[in-house]
Amino acid sequence: MQINPVSMIGTQPTTLPSVKDTPSQFGSYLNEAMRSLNDVQQATSAARADLAVGKADLHQVMIQSEESSIAMQLAIEVRNKAVEAYQEMMRMQV
Repeated sequence: MQINPVSMIGTQPTTLPSVKDTPSQFGSYLNEAMRSLNDVQQATSAARADLAVGKADLHQVMIQSEESSIAMQLAIEVRNKAVEAYQEMMRMQV
């Protein structure tokens, strides 16, 4: 029985982004996520206004309201986790 060596495919060293580039990428990601959340909230407000004047279907407005609610809950949970991580780092002994 012949044993072949393990190939080195896929084990090439990866280049990590420099520390200097990371905050701008995270900031742009966070900014885009907040913009998306704001768009969902505004669309829901517009749908509710249309429902009030009789231009929208109740079923669609309810679906959009639930999507908006879930998006807001997700944003709040992400914020809570970020604050929790920050507080944990502040408690670390140096």
